[in-house]
Amino acid sequence: MDVRDLDLATLVTLAAPAVAESLVTRLREEGYDGVKASHGYVVQRLLVDEPTIGGLAAALGITQQGASKQVTDLERLGYAERVPVPGDQRARHVRLTARGRAMVAATRDARRDLDRQLVDVVGTRKASAGKDVLVALVEVLGLTERVRRRAVPPPRD
Repeated sequence: MDVRDLDLATLVTLAAPAVAESLVTRLREEGYDGVKASHGYVVQRLLVDEPTIGGLAAALGITQQGASKQVTDLERLGYAERVPVPGDQRARHVRLTARGRAMVAATRDARRDLDRQLVDVVGTRKASAGKDVLVALVEVLGLTERVRRRAVPPPRD
């Protein structure tokens, strides 16, 4: 089978998990153990907000139980922490720790390196055209506003 015979949706479906795994592998190699691709959806939200578990769940369109599990994982790994909400002894805000922010910086470096590798293979013009196609795909799928708000829900199995 020639990979070029595959449709765009299939290619994206094949490439996306492989991209995520390559980034996670790089993070592990740099000492960020335990990171999972699914953590990225929570981390993206924590870059712009310090929500409660309920707020995080609502923003990402997941259950509170799912949000709590992700935050517990990130806490255990030292990437996030829960801090008291002033005036509410039961509620806690979730925020990235310094280690979590360092992990974000390492992820950005890994993404830039992957972009450079792609440009090395296809050239700047084709890489830019490919990005235009993927941006259009995000728009066609109705994800643009969620991406802007950093509120894209994790994939559901």
